[in-house]
Amino acid sequence: TEKETWTYPSPQMFYNALVRKNKAHDVTASDMDVVVAIHNGMNELTWKRLLDWEKLHGAEHKPGCPKLRRFRGRPYDLSIKAKLKSMLGWGFPFDRHDWYVDRGDGKEVRYIIDYYSVDEGQPNPNAGADGTGGLDSIWAD
Repeated sequence: TEKETWTYPSPQMFYNALVRKNKAHDVTASDMDVVVAIHNGMNELTWKRLLDWEKLHGAEHKPGCPKLRRFRGRPYDLSIKAKLKSMLGWGFPFDRHDWYVDRGDGKEVRYIIDYYSVDEGQPNPNAGADGTGGLDSIWAD
């Protein structure tokens, strides 16, 4: 429906997921309030950037679109772009998401988002997102 929204995980849910994925080696449950705030902020920024890209396809959109239909975390799968960037010395992303967007025409368009650490080793490191359309969606433009 038009009122559908995504619900972000609670700090405890996020921590449990890290433990389940064997990625909690350098965090504690007490860190999760800050981690979840950063995670949610990155997702909001990513969605905002994706909407900017989707504005280029505004004529294709039906009312209430685009919508995020689903996403899939793929932290161990390097995108083609991430492989190329790593060969050029950019380092590896710490996470990857594939986001599937509905433009209202019955087709899903996939975006691949690689998340990188920025200023790692600094007192206040940041994270950045680098997105591109999936090769399976290249003709959806």
